[in-house]
Amino acid sequence: MRKLPPLNALRAFEAAGRHLSFTKAADELNVTPAAISQQIRTLEDFIGTPLFRRVTRALFLTDTGQEALPLLAEGFDRLEDAADRMKARETAGLLTVSAAPSFAAKWLVHRLHRFQEQYPDINIRLDATLNIIDFDRDRVDIAIRFGLGKYPGMHVTHLMNEDIGPVCSPELMNGPKPLRKPEDLQHHTLIHVDWGAQEEVQPDWSMWLKAAGAENIDARKGPVFTTEVLAIEAALDSHGVALINQSIIQQDLDRGRLVRPYKLALSTNFGIHFVCPMRTAEMPKIAAFREWILTEIEQSGLSRTKGNIIA
Repeated sequence: MRKLPPLNALRAFEAAGRHLSFTKAADELNVTPAAISQQIRTLEDFIGTPLFRRVTRALFLTDTGQEALPLLAEGFDRLEDAADRMKARETAGLLTVSAAPSFAAKWLVHRLHRFQEQYPDINIRLDATLNIIDFDRDRVDIAIRFGLGKYPGMHVTHLMNEDIGPVCSPELMNGPKPLRKPEDLQHHTLIHVDWGAQEEVQPDWSMWLKAAGAENIDARKGPVFTTEVLAIEAALDSHGVALINQSIIQQDLDRGRLVRPYKLALSTNFGIHFVCPMRTAEMPKIAAFREWILTEIEQSGLSRTKGNIIA
């Protein structure tokens, strides 16, 4: 244990010794001259010797004070440097983001360059996975996940809603069997996504066809993919019509690589969420990424519910 005098007393002495004035030291530290005087007395009592000689209208350092002042000033400079370094670690360095593969590949990766332009000192490590993560063990700062937003003990921000609807290549719209009405899907391959074990049932082709009034079509036929990315790639290659979360394919829609043959989309209770531990939620680099991604979503016009969910 270091037997050090009170920090406030040391700060008062360093400021008063630098200015040779209790009044100027008080102005710098935003206290009264009387408070500076009291701190100096506390420090002198602690070390057992005077630090200042008080002469009419003048203040001088004793030999002890003159010897200690530069060392103490250097110490405060090093403390400030250490604090700056700790702050820099929070505002720069590596930021590991774990995201669902479909969101990472089809939405996030196309926009990350804008975050890097705004925050060049933060290096993003993007881990595309659906695995359950342990933030400490896996050294992950942020997770972006599909779900109901129920992540106990975590700080959760709802990013965007999830609406499921058909998408396909423009070639299918005007081919030999053009898509004009839902019944026309009987002439095309239905591409399925196996959502895996979810918190509740996700929309599938049978649900969409029923809502569209085209229940005479066999909703079971067609290839099944375990990730949306694979289903989207199949749709891009004109291999069929995929039932996909509309929010993650905005770039493909904007560039005309995919089209929505029908406006009907099924809303779900699911959404895309920004998840991080409570204790790190306000770290500068994590808060910066959260604010950036919310701005990107707002500018893209995607539907979202504002506010945080504290599970």
